[in-house]
Amino acid sequence: MKKTLTYQRVIQYFLQGLLILGPISITIYFIYIVFDKIDSILRPAINIPGLGFVIILAFILFIGYLSSFFVMGRILSVFDKILEKTPGIKLFYSFVRDFFEAFAGNKKKFTNNVLANVDDTDIWRVGFITQDDMSIFGMEDYVAVYLPMAYSVAGNVYIVPKEKVRPITSISAAQTMKFAVSGGVTQTVSDLPGDHLDDVIIQ
Repeated sequence: MKKTLTYQRVIQYFLQGLLILGPISITIYFIYIVFDKIDSILRPAINIPGLGFVIILAFILFIGYLSSFFVMGRILSVFDKILEKTPGIKLFYSFVRDFFEAFAGNKKKFTNNVLANVDDTDIWRVGFITQDDMSIFGMEDYVAVYLPMAYSVAGNVYIVPKEKVRPITSISAAQTMKFAVSGGVTQTVSDLPGDHLDDVIIQ
């Protein structure tokens, strides 16, 4: 009996340690992979660890700063239109640009968090309205709703009647995205500083 209790306690301690170290280790590893990939872009020209990452980060900030000026904004706008009209490039470029703008640009899409009924039953899915006018498809009073998948970067888009969509007002768009992607296991109410940063990025 005593051996059984000792064995169960060892298993419990192991699982508790795994629950604590698992998310931390995976997060640190992900940060390392991203850092190393960005840092390696300028290799072998710059072979000092970390310097390439700093230079690229500074370059991105510099471009963002320049884009705030009218003249530079016009130049970037012309360059944008050229890429949009270049055969073989315009489709890929437009997709990548729209993807980035959906999360962090001036045309953010994932800000209108809703519950959508897409199954004709009393089952509701967590999603985001990405287009509130589907008349281009000849469908009046319909909206486009993006439904993210749990534990995945993928998702599906549904065209849903407006009466089958309910706005989520009790939590932010960032918290809604966390809830959906985590499979509903994440806390939806938090005062952690990181949550406010996520709100800034998504909203």
